[in-house]
Amino acid sequence: MNIFIRSARVVDRASLQNGQLVDILVRNGLIASFTTTNPDLRPETGAVVIEGGNLHVSAGWVDARAAANDPGYEHREALADLARVAAAGGFTDVALLPNTQPVVDAKDTLGYLRRTADGFPTVRLHPVAAITKGAKGDDFTDMIDLHRAGAVAFSDGDHPLQHPDLLVKTLQYLRPFGGLLINRPEDTRLTRYGQMHEGIQSTRQGLKGLPALAEVMTVARDLRLLAYVLETEPAAPDAAPMLHFTCLSAAESVALIREAKAQGLPVSCDVAAHQLAYTDEALHTFDSNLKVNPPFRGAADVAALWAGLADGTIDAVVSDHHPHEEETKNVEFDVAEFGMLGAETVFALIQTHNKDRLALADLIDRLTTGPRRVLRLPPVLLAEGQPAALTIFNPTASWTYTRTLSPAKNSPLLGQTLVGNVVGTVLGGHYTVQQ
Repeated sequence: MNIFIRSARVVDRASLQNGQLVDILVRNGLIASFTTTNPDLRPETGAVVIEGGNLHVSAGWVDARAAANDPGYEHREALADLARVAAAGGFTDVALLPNTQPVVDAKDTLGYLRRTADGFPTVRLHPVAAITKGAKGDDFTDMIDLHRAGAVAFSDGDHPLQHPDLLVKTLQYLRPFGGLLINRPEDTRLTRYGQMHEGIQSTRQGLKGLPALAEVMTVARDLRLLAYVLETEPAAPDAAPMLHFTCLSAAESVALIREAKAQGLPVSCDVAAHQLAYTDEALHTFDSNLKVNPPFRGAADVAALWAGLADGTIDAVVSDHHPHEEETKNVEFDVAEFGMLGAETVFALIQTHNKDRLALADLIDRLTTGPRRVLRLPPVLLAEGQPAALTIFNPTASWTYTRTLSPAKNSPLLGQTLVGNVVGTVLGGHYTVQQ
């Protein structure tokens, strides 16, 4: 399929066409030409034409954190569903959490994911393998074999690493082959039975809190352990991250990582888009679709997350996409599962709540260059002769999120009008239009 994108502004700091209005021709899966926009230019016969008002184009977006419910939980969302949802959200690449059934802790499960993913030409799915067997935090998996089999990184996913010895040994084990450890920072001994952020709002609602301290203590601990591992052999100044913190939510966590980066530690982090849009006050309605972990915190925390995103402390924005069946969400708040849909609305949620706190070029960087570097994915170059992996979007368009392509419906955004619309994605010779 040949694809012609008419009059789109390039948003890619690494591209010679950055900031320019161009016409782009994709032929046989490769970028055939960039030309200055010409309204009289006729596309090739049979080419799919993409045009519209205020079009922008960037390298394909990367979601570094989404739940894979297949195998084991296909009733929530099969991989084919996730591929459609991710493409609708503008993503050409998605990293999959290992918390399937069975857990991605052996080559056979990893192989199943990779073989299944090969059948989706519009999205590339990248499995993250578990650090411990069953993601239970006890015995190590064979991470070298999993790396050779195609694991993009290592994490116990929704189960934060609790034992410091596990974290140290994992860092030591991964270092020789440049592996990445991803941890969601939470000391679960401080958050047991918690339902929402610990604060005035949780007291008002009579719900046990999840203190920010549980995250901050873990970030501080893990950074110190990373420094300990590097004491005998420091990392190079431009080394890729060895340790990645996912789903930050607390202001002090951002400050700690900012300081660690200044000291040269090979560390990175991300934030879920919904953490930038809500505070704990949004839970006054007891809407279980807003029940996530880490929880929405206070206004000062949200401001710190925006600041960390703007100054580059936070490397990536993720969806933290977690589909759930209605029986686990349409229940009392304290028994509802944590998690919400997110892959379709990452860009729109940020644009809607941005309020000029983050430049568009910086946001696109946190959806492209940042997560690619963290996950060691090859760069996407917007240049003639390069393979096409593009996201086309309108950053100012308003639209109403009336339906989701996921079988799950646990999004608090359904029915809301948002700003920032994904028009479609191009991956190779395949064009996926936003539905």
